[in-house]
Amino acid sequence: MSALPAEFVEREYNLRAAFPDHPQWFARWAVDSAAARARLETRLDVRYGNGPKQTMDLFLTDNARGTALFIHGGYWRGLDKVDHSFVAPPLVARNVCVAVINYDLCPDVDIARIVEECREAVVWLRREGPRYGLVVEPLVVSGHSAGGHLTAMLVATDWRARGLPANTIAGAVALSGVFDLEPLVQVSFNVDLKLDAGHAYLVSPIDLQPRVPTPVLIAAGAGETSEFIRQSWLLWERWPECHPPVHRGPLLIPDRHHFSVVSELGNPASALVRETLAFF
Repeated sequence: MSALPAEFVEREYNLRAAFPDHPQWFARWAVDSAAARARLETRLDVRYGNGPKQTMDLFLTDNARGTALFIHGGYWRGLDKVDHSFVAPPLVARNVCVAVINYDLCPDVDIARIVEECREAVVWLRREGPRYGLVVEPLVVSGHSAGGHLTAMLVATDWRARGLPANTIAGAVALSGVFDLEPLVQVSFNVDLKLDAGHAYLVSPIDLQPRVPTPVLIAAGAGETSEFIRQSWLLWERWPECHPPVHRGPLLIPDRHHFSVVSELGNPASALVRETLAFF
């Protein structure tokens, strides 16, 4: 991948430039998220670690039958959980609790540290979640963009080494993720990520193996850049043991691009919500 022209890599991975309508989607997420927090039972800004941003928002429900953990995107250097509360209502309506996490961002920390923070979130949920009204088995993890990458990294985690069951994660949804980080060594915003080839290799899911055959729904907008479509197929090909039943490739959502596809998580009739609920 290092042979890719830098201009091509910048065009394919600079997503705000590729999709200039992104501000309208950010605004929609903020409005829908405020509405979700106003009408759902919540515990906000619950601390799960020592990092400045290591907090999560919990969305509770009666007769809960499990918990979904959501990890926001932003290329590990931006965005916030407060604008992603909108993912909770469709799941809460079906008796699934939701935890939406924040994590420390580049350049204050590196991507390896962010991965570890997400692992700390899972450990916290398993050990402390019931005190807050969560039912933490099964636990399904999902995330968008950088959050899709972090979701895959959690699937590749040795949970027994952290005192948890090997099958701690019952299922995963990796939406519009980056699973081979080597191309990002060339992008302009690597000034924040500080990736070199060695670091990129260590935090690339395609170079790791799932610890257990956790079913992973790999999804993306059909209108993503070609590199993001390739990234989804790459993980599909590298992790055959994680293919969900019936699927014969990544789920590509028609008429959606890298930002518009996220709103499908707030649509109770969407394929993404239906597939997520199937893990419970």
